[in-house]
Amino acid sequence: MIDTVEVKEAILTDNGIEGAKVRKSMEEKGIYLLNLMGSPGAGKTSVLVKTIEALKGEMNIGVMEADVDSTVDAETVEKAGARAIQLHTGGACHLDAAMTREGLDRFDLDGLDLVIVENVGNLVCPAEFDIGAEKRAIVFSVPEGDDKPLKYPLMFEKADIILVNKMDTISYFDFDMERFKSNVNKRNDRNIPVIPISAINGEGLDEFFSFLWEGLSSLRRK
Repeated sequence: MIDTVEVKEAILTDNGIEGAKVRKSMEEKGIYLLNLMGSPGAGKTSVLVKTIEALKGEMNIGVMEADVDSTVDAETVEKAGARAIQLHTGGACHLDAAMTREGLDRFDLDGLDLVIVENVGNLVCPAEFDIGAEKRAIVFSVPEGDDKPLKYPLMFEKADIILVNKMDTISYFDFDMERFKSNVNKRNDRNIPVIPISAINGEGLDEFFSFLWEGLSSLRRK
């Protein structure tokens, strides 16, 4: 008889242990680590650029860009004024804690206040893996539809904040913000912020910046 091992459970357990180590290490350095997730095309990089441009005079920001290939996003955020490194996942659809640690070990963390990890574009796999971040943010977009919290529950269960991007296009889509919030609440009972934004005109982003400042302040009070 062939033995069967539930590999996924073991992998997730080991990853959780490694994630806790990453989180402790970053807390000891006083650096706030944010896991930024969302679908391809939701506007994660555009939100990052606006964030860097708005805060770079007040907060030292580093960005780790995770993609299957290319350096396009890392080059974009570096031009905006952030320290950047590109992580290639070798075909994997997510980062895990070991990948994140490897990236952080090769990144110049000196003097940084905030490191944002732009995870691989995906509404499924990234939500399963703790990468050691203090918080998890989702950049969602109006064209994706207000029913997605029902279809991809884990992503929305894990989120600490949701930025609903591309509000400047809402008149072109059948998207109901109140219905979206109701669907989020069916998956997440922590009353998390759901913020309508536009990475084009900057609408709503001040609330996201406040979230980052509050997170950094709370981390440094620990």
